[in-house]
Amino acid sequence: MEKYLVGGRCRDVLISRIDCTQLPEGDLDYVVVGSSPEEMISLGYTQVGNSFPVFLHPETKCEYALARKEQKDGVGYKGFSYQWENVTLEEDLERRDLTINSMAWGPDFEIIDPFNGRADIANKTLRHTSDAFADDPVRVLRIARFLAKFGPEWTVAPETYALCQKVAWAEFKNLTAERVFLEMNKALSEPHPWLFFEFLYMLDYVWFKELFDLKGIPQPTTHHPENCTFDHVMLCLKQGVKFNASPRELYAILCHDLGKSPCWKEQGNLHGHEDTGIPYVEEISRRLKVPNDYKTLAVNVCKYHQRSHKAFELRPNKIHNLLVGMGGIDNAEELYSFSLCNRADATGRTGLEEKEYKQDSYLLGCAVACNRVDTKKISSACLAKGQTGKIIGDAIRVAQIDAIRGVKNKWKI
Repeated sequence: MEKYLVGGRCRDVLISRIDCTQLPEGDLDYVVVGSSPEEMISLGYTQVGNSFPVFLHPETKCEYALARKEQKDGVGYKGFSYQWENVTLEEDLERRDLTINSMAWGPDFEIIDPFNGRADIANKTLRHTSDAFADDPVRVLRIARFLAKFGPEWTVAPETYALCQKVAWAEFKNLTAERVFLEMNKALSEPHPWLFFEFLYMLDYVWFKELFDLKGIPQPTTHHPENCTFDHVMLCLKQGVKFNASPRELYAILCHDLGKSPCWKEQGNLHGHEDTGIPYVEEISRRLKVPNDYKTLAVNVCKYHQRSHKAFELRPNKIHNLLVGMGGIDNAEELYSFSLCNRADATGRTGLEEKEYKQDSYLLGCAVACNRVDTKKISSACLAKGQTGKIIGDAIRVAQIDAIRGVKNKWKI
């Protein structure tokens, strides 16, 4: 029995030039050649794989998989059968997606690289290992995610891009929403998430069609020197990363202008794109099966982002409506996420990346003032007069609007 370290750890050691002997034992993946499920179990390993034999080490809990070959016998990324008897290390590495992932470390830390992964790392090239790449459409999403991880210095080999086109057009419809969301969410956690979507543009018209419809939709250059709405959204993602946005916040940023395409196509301008965009945000969120909190923030940013930008122009009652509508009076974290998305929108414009955005501080001050209103005292006073229900609610609303007016006066707006 021979054991080899495989997977992303091998790749990342070479990319980051880490000392391979210093790798932590946890979260390492190994491939085993010349063994069997019976032998692995007899040695104390625990079998966890259903489709093919994968085992956990009795002490470290690292994964050890028997070397295997795959055969496509269905659609999507689950349509495979597996063979593990008498499979060599090179045969196992050949089934992997990219050359940079088709390397192994031997017992003495020698590099086994039958598909020239080291050369592609040196050239910062993503290249498919074999034609078996086409068997699994998830691999196209993984290439997009690797671009988001590694950055714009990396490129996709032309022959690999051509294969991605073929795979995407034939099999993207067979992907599950859960898997697409998983890959997207991972990409939104990477340093360059916009590259995920820029790569998928021209490949996908199944999962992100509302987003890609924004390509070529013009905007007034007085506010958007970059002109193209899709380009603007990508700039907003860059700003979101700069502001340490979470994947949830980046998803909301991604969706905030989805109404601009239908507005432009139907009426020749962008007026009302906020409300127009809401059903489009809901549709893409339904298709991707995003968590409800992702959808809620995305809808609120789509609906209210223009009002946030114009906060200094709004009357106190309109500010109150905004804060109530997006749930920011009683939820400071949600207001922070909402404001971060709007700041990314305001600064995600060519040449305006360092623009000051005071609206977030102003809205936070208004929300704090509303929270300081003694609602219990107001309720008790109303009840003493025999007033209930809507009358109490109206009294609290008036008091909160007055508090907002005080903030507005201090800001001298």
